[in-house]
Amino acid sequence: MADHTAPRFDHPPRPMAQRVGAILWPSFFAAGVATMVFFAFVDPLALRDMTFPNIEISRGLGYSIGFFMFWLATAASSLFTWILLRPASRFNRPLPPQ
Repeated sequence: MADHTAPRFDHPPRPMAQRVGAILWPSFFAAGVATMVFFAFVDPLALRDMTFPNIEISRGLGYSIGFFMFWLATAASSLFTWILLRPASRFNRPLPPQ
């Protein structure tokens, strides 16, 4: 008879630092590439003049805001991928016998 009380994992859970690093580190590189490609064609000051002309934003601050926006978008993508790739055995346990 199978024991349905003890949880059985197909592999041990990863440390939190490893999980966070697996999300943030690749997204950091992707955001860097996206920032370089985007700002090769778009001037942050021209973008500011089209979107928020009354706010004083320097070119360097525009690059920084753009980088962090790309990092947020790529981190969200990495997080969603991580959620989808979690092992099903942790969440789909067999029902106990009746």
